[in-house]
Amino acid sequence: MRLNILHTNDIHSNFENFSKISTKIKELKDENTIVLDAGDFADFKRMELQGTNGLAALELLESAGYDAIAVGNNETFNGVETLINMASNSKIPFLSSNLFDLELNSIQGVRRSFILNKNGLRILLIGTSPDIGPFNELGGYKLKNHVEVIKEEIAINDGKYDLCVVLSHLGMKKDKEIAEKVDMVDVIIGGHFHILMERPEVVNGTIIFTSGCYGENLGVLKLEVNNTKVDMIEGRNINISDCKECDDIIKVLKINKEKAIDKLSEPLYELDRDLWHDVVEENPITNLLADALVDVLKCDIGLINSGVINGGIRKGKVTLKKLLEICPSPLNPTYFEIEGKYLREALQNSLDTDYCYANGMGPGFRGKYVGRLHVSNAIIEHNCRNIINIFINGEKLDDDKLYTVASCDYLQRGTGYSSLSNNRNEKYNHGYLRETLREYIEKKEFVERAFVDRWILA
Repeated sequence: MRLNILHTNDIHSNFENFSKISTKIKELKDENTIVLDAGDFADFKRMELQGTNGLAALELLESAGYDAIAVGNNETFNGVETLINMASNSKIPFLSSNLFDLELNSIQGVRRSFILNKNGLRILLIGTSPDIGPFNELGGYKLKNHVEVIKEEIAINDGKYDLCVVLSHLGMKKDKEIAEKVDMVDVIIGGHFHILMERPEVVNGTIIFTSGCYGENLGVLKLEVNNTKVDMIEGRNINISDCKECDDIIKVLKINKEKAIDKLSEPLYELDRDLWHDVVEENPITNLLADALVDVLKCDIGLINSGVINGGIRKGKVTLKKLLEICPSPLNPTYFEIEGKYLREALQNSLDTDYCYANGMGPGFRGKYVGRLHVSNAIIEHNCRNIINIFINGEKLDDDKLYTVASCDYLQRGTGYSSLSNNRNEKYNHGYLRETLREYIEKKEFVERAFVDRWILA
C-alpha cells in the first residue's frame, strides 16, 4: 500500500510557523497519511507552555492531527514532573525507548514504542532521546544505549508489525549509526541538529530524512510498502513561509496564552527601584545576576553576559511572567576554572560593540545578542577601547593564575567569547538563571549593590 509520512522536528515552540504547517498538513493529508514529530516541539521559552505545565503543546499537536512525537531534550527541560504531566495527559503517544528516571525506571506516560495501524498496515514507531551530558541527570534523567534499546523494541514486537519507523532526536551521526547497526529499521525521521535535507538519504537500506528547524519546513515522505519490501517514491521538504496560518491553531494559542497570563501574573514580591537593562552598557540587572552567581557558587569572580537577559524590571510587583519574559534561556549556573589571560581576552573583546551585538545563537540560548560581559568581585579599568587594569578580590589579575569563575554553561562552552572555552573542572548547578534571579531580586542588599559600577573609565 501507499503510505505518506508528513513530519516535523525541532519546532522549538515557533507556533506561528506551526500554524502554517498545520494548514499544509490539512491540505496534504489523506486516508494513507500519518503525521510525526521527531522532538523539540515544546520549548519552554513560551508562556503558553510555562503557564499550562506543558498542556498547551498537547492541544496544538492534537489540533494539527499528529500521530506520535519523540521526546527531545526540550520536552525534558522543565523537569520530570512536567514531562510526566504532558505524556500522561496526551492522546498522542510520547515516545522514547532510551529515556529513564535516575533509578532507570520508566517515566510515567512515556512509551518506548507504539504500533500504529493505518488501513491494515502495522507501523512500529520507536522514539529516542539525546544524551546531553550532565544536563540529563541535572534534569532527573538517565539514558540507555540507543542502539541496544531499539534492538530490544524490535525483538519484543517481532511479527507484530510491517514497517519500522524510528523517531530519532539523536542527530544525523547517530541516525546513520542506527541504520548501519540495526537491520530491521526501515525509516528514520530525525532531529536535534537542525539539518535541512534536500532529499532523503538511504543508508544500509534505511531511509533517513529530517526537516531543519523552527517550523520552517514540512517533511513529506511517500512510500510503497508491500509485505517486507519498502520503496521510496518521493521525499522532499516543503517551505511553509507562504502558507496561511491555521485559525484552529491560532485559537488554541490564544486560549492558552490567556490561561498562562492569569497563572503567571500572580505577584511574587515587590521591587522598590527600577533594574534597567542594556545590551552594551553595564546595567544593574545583569550586575545583580553576576553577584548572585558568585554567592551561589562561591568563586573568585562572577562573569555573565547581558544577552542572557532580554530586558529590565520596573519597580513594583515582580511576577513569574516577567521573569520568563526577560530570561527565557534554559541555562544553568556553572562553575569553571580558567587562567587569567583568557579572562583578560574575553573582557577586552567585550569592549567591542560588534561583540556585544553579535548574534547570540548557541546551545540553550533564547535571546538575540551576545551582550556585554558583566562581573562580580572585580573591577575593570579601561579607556573605552582597551583595558588598562583588571582587579579581582582587590588584586591585579595574573595572566598565569587559575581563577574560579561563576558563570553559565553558555559562556563555559565559549559561545560568543571563544577564549572562555579554555577552562577546566566545570560543574553545573540544577536550576536555571531565571530561578537565580527570582531568588536574588528579592534581596535588597543585592539590588543596592547591583548599581555599583565595575567597569571604570580611567
